[in-house]
Amino acid sequence: MTAMQFGIFTVSDITEDPTTGRTLSEAEKIQDTLTIALHAEEVGLDVFAIGEHHDLGFWNSSPTTLLAYLAAKTTTLQFTTSIAHITTNDPVKLAEDYAMLQHLSGGRMDVMFGRGNTGPVYPWFGKDIRQGIPLAIENYALLHRLWREDIVDWSGNFRTPLQGFTSTPRPLDGVAPFVWHGSIRSPEIAEQAAYYGDGFFANNIFWPAEHYQKLIGYYRQRFEHYGHGTAKQAIVGLGGQAFMRAKSQDAVNEFRPYFDNAPVYGHGPSMEDFTQMTPLTVGSPQQVIDRYAGMRDLFGDYQRQLFLIDHAGLPLKTVLEQLDILGGEVVPALRNELSVNRPSETPDAPTHAALVAAVAAVRAADRADDPFAIQADESVATR
Repeated sequence: MTAMQFGIFTVSDITEDPTTGRTLSEAEKIQDTLTIALHAEEVGLDVFAIGEHHDLGFWNSSPTTLLAYLAAKTTTLQFTTSIAHITTNDPVKLAEDYAMLQHLSGGRMDVMFGRGNTGPVYPWFGKDIRQGIPLAIENYALLHRLWREDIVDWSGNFRTPLQGFTSTPRPLDGVAPFVWHGSIRSPEIAEQAAYYGDGFFANNIFWPAEHYQKLIGYYRQRFEHYGHGTAKQAIVGLGGQAFMRAKSQDAVNEFRPYFDNAPVYGHGPSMEDFTQMTPLTVGSPQQVIDRYAGMRDLFGDYQRQLFLIDHAGLPLKTVLEQLDILGGEVVPALRNELSVNRPSETPDAPTHAALVAAVAAVRAADRADDPFAIQADESVATR
């Protein structure tokens, strides 16, 4: 069992390198991302995650295709999304695509769902962004049933009804993929995660810690309210950003042009102000270790930490160097730091094997409480 998982996530942006003026092609970015993911396993990381985008300026519109390819090329790396759109995708297709990925990866996957925050995508898929929250709630309610019920009758507001429908393939080992609900600012998504007893992933990129403390605190409170365990037993993941060099000033000097011209936060606050206000850490490996070891003090013990390291036009060579530092220095130190005084009640990071074992334990307990089930088992065994 792994107490905590560490990994990287990418938003699949296609951004000009401000130091060279060159913008990579889609083909180059796709191949570079494959190299990055494979190297993440080589340096000992646990998770690789990729977002879903359909806008110009991004290349990954099909997470399951990419992740299935990577699953065939790796042996230990776990895969997830960051995020997959629960709003503009058909929940029936989501159920089938991610169950297929679950089989192809041998269970080395879970999935993070979210609304998607780029307005033009909604009408491209026949949806209305003003219905983002209702879409997220209804679509996931259906998806949740599709993975757990062999035959589904259903009707709702956003798609045609289903009668006697069975999604295929069925989940691997009869156990649905673990689901994270990702959010930057929506308490309704935290509520949804808590209601189902799923994981909650806080983006933890663009806002001060106080913002995410409220979201995570609310999720923990509601997780307990719905009877899934104590607030401390809720499953929490965090994003993060870092750029590192052996000497902190070298990191600052090298990363500054990328920060200043990044599409998301460039031409806004200074890098110094942004690193003070958000988890972005630009400096030495020890500075990153110290900053992220302190996340437990802000948010409680948690299960997954993902870093964004390949955005804003950074070249492949630089990203691979960041991975070497992350896997060689930062993650080993964080594994040690965050394991110290970790309460025994804190759940380990979710894995398919753990979910299968948990389901088997529940079924065994149910049989033990049902004398007829025991007799049936014995009668079968003695035939």
